[in-house]
Amino acid sequence: MTQITMNTKDIKNVYFIGIGGIGMSALARYFNGMGKSVAGYDRTPSPITEALAEEGVSIHFKDDIALIPPEYKNPKHTLVVYTPAVPTSHTELQFFTHHNFTVKKRAEVLGLVTQDSFCLAVAGTHGKTTTSCILAHLLKVCQAPFTALLGGISENFNSNLVLDGTEYAVVEADEFDRSFLQLSPNIACVNSMDADHLDIYGTHDDMQQSYRDFTKRLKPNGKLLVRYGLPLEGITFGLEEEADYHISNIVMKEGTYTFDIFTPSQVIQHVRLHRPGEHHLLNALAAFAMALEAGFPPDRLAQALGSFTGIQRRFSYHSKENDFVFIDDYAHHPTEIDAVYQAISAAHPGKTITAVFQPHLFSRTRDFAEGFAKSLAQFDTVLLLDIYPAREAPIPGITSTWLLDKIENPNKKCVSKAALITEIKQCKPEVLVTLGAGDIGQEVPKIKQAVAGSHAN
Repeated sequence: MTQITMNTKDIKNVYFIGIGGIGMSALARYFNGMGKSVAGYDRTPSPITEALAEEGVSIHFKDDIALIPPEYKNPKHTLVVYTPAVPTSHTELQFFTHHNFTVKKRAEVLGLVTQDSFCLAVAGTHGKTTTSCILAHLLKVCQAPFTALLGGISENFNSNLVLDGTEYAVVEADEFDRSFLQLSPNIACVNSMDADHLDIYGTHDDMQQSYRDFTKRLKPNGKLLVRYGLPLEGITFGLEEEADYHISNIVMKEGTYTFDIFTPSQVIQHVRLHRPGEHHLLNALAAFAMALEAGFPPDRLAQALGSFTGIQRRFSYHSKENDFVFIDDYAHHPTEIDAVYQAISAAHPGKTITAVFQPHLFSRTRDFAEGFAKSLAQFDTVLLLDIYPAREAPIPGITSTWLLDKIENPNKKCVSKAALITEIKQCKPEVLVTLGAGDIGQEVPKIKQAVAGSHAN
């Protein structure tokens, strides 16, 4: 991996519009680690922006050209990176666009900084972040010289960036805005192709075509790993015996899986993974297969799976007491909610489960309302927060109350953030799970203090 080569050898500064996003912040950390001056704008403060500020990155939270540091206003020395979630009407973005700056989308920059590495890219509607974080952990254990730009905060690294060398690169291949078509991987993986981002694609068929286009981005002699059953040609992985890579002899005990991995040429027995849920097994298998196909030793990879600790907001435990379990997860699609329910049921059989869900995007809530209703109805109690708008304006008629009416479960209620802790206490859950991709994660410490503390008393 080399510093960016796009006629910008004299780039000294990198300015990010939307720097607090998980993917944007990884790139900001990358450039900061490469010795560039980094600054940026975001709409609201967050734990990520606080961490970046501690690392020396200058950040402000008002869309105001006057707040851009003077040294970043020289087009010759400044690269501007923006997220497609930022509207084109954004004042700072317009300033840079109209004053001859080099302005690039995040995905394009990600493609440029990984183009000279042996690139391992993880795609899929679900599982990208977990698979790529496991893969980064495997490469770390194998002492590979690599950089990883991750879509979540890995608990093994306490960061979404690993900067340990330049020979290999681990990245997420994001289908949003067709971003993954900017990458040219040596090894790619497609975990899933469920419908999502229909505000971008329009139809599921169009989205699937974009995945097919992504598979054509492989470098010469590149390899594609595909979840068994998907309509793509490649090396398959799955729980099915027919898959080229598959898992068998699965035993779960106290939240830990023990299993055997079958590769195209051998069987590796008694592999351990300390993450409940079949989706974690599949993600671990995908990461293992990618690393093995890249040439790393199978026994060492299998052993490394046992020391993967997890990712913030991906089935993260915040209480594991006998009478109260509290889990937080990023799930924001019906398939992901199903996976979380399956994982909780497997790890904590017979316990009553209360789910707090914050829908993410009006369009996604509208497009998958029936799926959300079916997935949420599985829980014993459902509490719905207001829809998190992210980049969208409200859609008339699409509200959490509208979604609640579709959930066939007598124990359901719309709640405000202000009343959330009171409502949770009234439910007296044995297992509590908070779900969503918005700002619900910021409520977790308050819930943990108020609810877990009351159980301890």
